[in-house]
Amino acid sequence: MTDREVLPTTVRPRHYALSIFDLNFSEFTYKGTVKIDLDVIGPQPVSEIQLNVREITVTEAAVSLELSKTSSEIKVLDIVHDTKSEIVTLTLSEPVPIEAGRASLTVLFSGFLNNKMAGFYRSKYTDTEGKDSYMYSTQFEATDARRAFPCFDEPALKATFDFSITIPEDLTALSNMPVVSSKIPEDGKKAGEAGSKLKTVSFATTPLMSTYLLAWAVGDFEYIEALTAKSYTGKKVLVRVYTTKGLKRQGEFALENATKIVDYFSELFDIDYVLPKVDLLAVHEFSHGAMENWGLITYRTTALLFDPETSDSKYKKRVAYVVAHELAHQWFGNLVTMDWWSELWLNEGFATWVGWLAIDYLYPDWDVFSTFVTESLQRALDLDSLRQSHPIEVPVKSGLDIDQIFDAISYLKGASSIRMISSYLGVKTFIKGVSRYLKEHAYGNAVTADLWKAVGEESGVDVNTIMAEWITKIGFPVITVSESESGVTLRQDRFISSGDVTPEENQATWWIPLGIYTDDSSASAYSSISSFTNKETVINGLNSASFYKLNKDQTGVYRVNYPSERLAKIGMANDKLSASDKVGLIADASAIALAGLSSTTGILGFLDGLKGEDSYVVWSEIASRLGTLRSVWFEQPEHVTTGLAAFAGSLVSPVVKKLGWDSKPGEGYLDLYLRSLALGVAGSANDKEVVAEAILRFNKYVAGDKKAISPDIRRVVFATVIGTLELSNEQSASAFDAVYEEALNPSSIDGKEIALSALGRTKRPELIKKALDLLLSGKVAVQDVHTLAASLAANGTARWPLWNFIKENWDTIYGALSGNMVVLDLFIRASITSFSSQEAYDDIKNFFADKDTHGYERSLGQALDVIGSVSKWVERDAEPVEIWLKEQGYIA
Repeated sequence: MTDREVLPTTVRPRHYALSIFDLNFSEFTYKGTVKIDLDVIGPQPVSEIQLNVREITVTEAAVSLELSKTSSEIKVLDIVHDTKSEIVTLTLSEPVPIEAGRASLTVLFSGFLNNKMAGFYRSKYTDTEGKDSYMYSTQFEATDARRAFPCFDEPALKATFDFSITIPEDLTALSNMPVVSSKIPEDGKKAGEAGSKLKTVSFATTPLMSTYLLAWAVGDFEYIEALTAKSYTGKKVLVRVYTTKGLKRQGEFALENATKIVDYFSELFDIDYVLPKVDLLAVHEFSHGAMENWGLITYRTTALLFDPETSDSKYKKRVAYVVAHELAHQWFGNLVTMDWWSELWLNEGFATWVGWLAIDYLYPDWDVFSTFVTESLQRALDLDSLRQSHPIEVPVKSGLDIDQIFDAISYLKGASSIRMISSYLGVKTFIKGVSRYLKEHAYGNAVTADLWKAVGEESGVDVNTIMAEWITKIGFPVITVSESESGVTLRQDRFISSGDVTPEENQATWWIPLGIYTDDSSASAYSSISSFTNKETVINGLNSASFYKLNKDQTGVYRVNYPSERLAKIGMANDKLSASDKVGLIADASAIALAGLSSTTGILGFLDGLKGEDSYVVWSEIASRLGTLRSVWFEQPEHVTTGLAAFAGSLVSPVVKKLGWDSKPGEGYLDLYLRSLALGVAGSANDKEVVAEAILRFNKYVAGDKKAISPDIRRVVFATVIGTLELSNEQSASAFDAVYEEALNPSSIDGKEIALSALGRTKRPELIKKALDLLLSGKVAVQDVHTLAASLAANGTARWPLWNFIKENWDTIYGALSGNMVVLDLFIRASITSFSSQEAYDDIKNFFADKDTHGYERSLGQALDVIGSVSKWVERDAEPVEIWLKEQGYIA
C-alpha cells in the first residue's frame, strides 16, 4: 500500500526453518541459518528478494526451486545491507519464474547478543552464589525479529516456524512450542566454550503466526507447573512459570492465576486455547512490562513474581493483571492479528479491557473497574486532552515508527472505548461479537472494521458508524451542562487541557452514551434518551430532578462540566454515588479547572468536602489530583506550597487515624492499598507524627528488625524518610545510603523499584547529586533508569538539577539509551513532563531544537503541551489559590 513502507510483494513467506548455533557467551555472538519457503507472487519474474535485517550480517544465500520435477539452485550474486531502511537486498543470478509458484530461500547469517533488550539479547543478573550471570531471551515486538534473524518482519506476513538451537548441555532452551528432540549437534561438535558439552534442542512447528510473536530463551532455568482444570481435545494444558535458579517459588501466584485464566478465556471466547502448553518466563532485563509471544510469554520480574512474605501487595494486583493481559493476547493478537501497526489498539486496547474483566471475575472484591476509572481512563483522558495526542487508530507509515504509540491512547483509551461500547450493548452481547470475530479471522489478520462488523451482527447496532469518530479522530468531548426552565441543554465540544480549542479543532461530533441516572422514578423518563450525536441536545424536565448525574459509573469516554450549583448538589448526594462516579467528578472538575473552564478554588472546596471519604479508589484520585496541584505549584512562594501541604494533610488525617500503621484482622485487600496511600500523602505533607513514626520504623529496619516495616508500607517509609526535612545532614546521608544499598542489592523482587523511587525524594543538594550520578553509573539496569528519573522529576527540589544534568550529559544519555527507543522515550517523558513554567518550556524546546528527536518526538511534543497548559494554569490561578488557603486557615 502506498501509505506504508513495506517489503515488495513479489514473494511471500510460508514457512521458516530457523537454526541458531555457535553461541559464544564470551564475545556475545552467534550464527544461524534460516530456510524460508516462499510463495512466488510476481507479477514479473523475481530477480531480487528483500528481507528485513538489523544488526545482522547476511554472509551467504541461495534460492532453490522445482520446475517440472527438476530441482535447481539460483545463486545470489550480491548482498546489499541498507541500515537505514533495515533491508537486505539479495540479487539473484537469474530470475525466479512466476510458474515456479514456490521457492526456498536459504540464508546464512551472524548476529550479536546485545544488551539493549531488543532482538536476541542478554540479561545480566546475580545468581544464587552471588556471581554475575546471564540469561538470553528475545523481544521482537514491534520490529525486532529482524534483529535476531533475516525475515519478512511485518504482521500480515504470517508463516509457520520450525526452530532449533544449539546450547551447552547444562542449560535449558525454551520456545513457543514444546521440545521434540534434544541431541548431539548434527555437525558432530560435542563441545562448546571451555569444553562444555553441547545439545541441539528442536521444537515442534508453530501455528501460522507473525514474526513478532516468535520467541526463544536460553538459561539456567527452573520451573513450577500446573495443569488447567479443563481439557482441550482430550488433554489439559500444561502451564509453567520459568525463572532463573532460586526464584521459582515466587511464581506460584502467577501460576495459580494463569491456569484459571486460560480456562476462563477459552470459555469466554468459545475457542479453546490452541497450543499444548503455555510458559511464563521471568526476564531480568526487560524494556516492557511483558510480551505475549505465543506459548512463551516473557515478563519483567516484577510483573510475574510475587513473594507473600516480602513483596508489596500492590505487586499482587500487577502480577494478576499482567498475566491476564498477556494471556488475552493468545487469542486477541496471536490467533487473530492486526493487519498493520496502525491497528495496534486492536491488540492492546482489547487485551487491556479483557485483562481487567478476567481479574474482576477472579477477584470481585478488588473492585477493579472502579480502579480502572482512576488508573486507566483518567490517564487516557489526560494524555488525549493534549494537541500532541493521536487517534486510537493512528496512521503508521513505517514499522520503525511504531514504538511511540505503545502508549496510554492505544492501550487505555482503546480499552476505555471498548468498555464504553460493551457497557452500552451489554458485555455478553459484545463478547459474542468478539467470539464471532475471532472465529472468522482465526490464524489471519484483521482491521478495526472487521471487529465492529462482527459485534454489529450480534447486537443489531451499526457499531462501525457510532464508533468511527472515537477510533479515527484525535481527542474526546466535554459535555457542558446548562440548566434553564425549559430543560437541560447538553453541548459537546472537544476538550483541550489548555482550554483554547479552536473552531478548526472542534469539528468532530462524537456519539455520546449519556448514562443518565436520578434519585427517583423520573429516571424512566430519560431511559429513551440514551445517547446523542449532535453538537447540542435538550432534555426536557431533567432540571426538576433534585439529583441527576451523567455518565453513570464513568463508562463514557468524556468529561462533564456542570454548573457550579449543580456540582455542589451532586457532591452533597454522596450516598447516591458509586466510587467510579466520585472518581469521575473529582477528575472532571480538576481537569476543567486546569483548562480554565472553572476555578481551581472550586475544586479545592469540592475536595475539602470529601474529608470523610474512606474508599481507596476515590482516595487514589484525590491523591493524584492533589499531587498534580502541589507539583505544578512547586515554584510558588514557600508559604503557598506549605499551605497546600497543610491542606493535603488535613484531608488525609482522618484516614490515617482510622487505619493506623499496621494491618488488622478482617481488613479487605483494598484497605492495604488505602493505608499505604494515606500514609504516603501524609508523609509528603510533612505530617509530624507520620514522619516521626516513619523514621522510628526505618531505623529499626536498618538495624536489623525487618518486621518493623511491613512490605505494604516499605515504599512509603523509604520515601518519607528520604524526603523529609526533619532529618539532619548526617541522618539524611545515612538513610540515603541504606536505601541506595537496597537499590543495588535488593532484598526482595520489588526492592530495586521501591528503593529507586524513594532515592529521588531527597531534598539535600549533595544527595540529589549522588542520585543523579547513579543514573549513568552502570549500577542501575537500563530498564530501571526511568524509575529513578521519574522520582527526581516528581521532586520539586530535584527537578531543575535533573534537567541540567540531562543537558550536560546528553550525548552520554543518548548513547546509553537510544539502542532501544522505548527506553529513551520513557526516560524523556519521565524527566521533563513535571515542569510548569514558561522558562522551562522555552529551555526544553530550545535544547531539543537541534537534536535528532526521531523515536521520541511525540513524547517530547506531549511534554511541552503539558508544560504549556499548566504554566498558564499557575499564572491564571496562583493568586486565587493563595487567597483561598488564607481564608481556610492553611496559611497563617
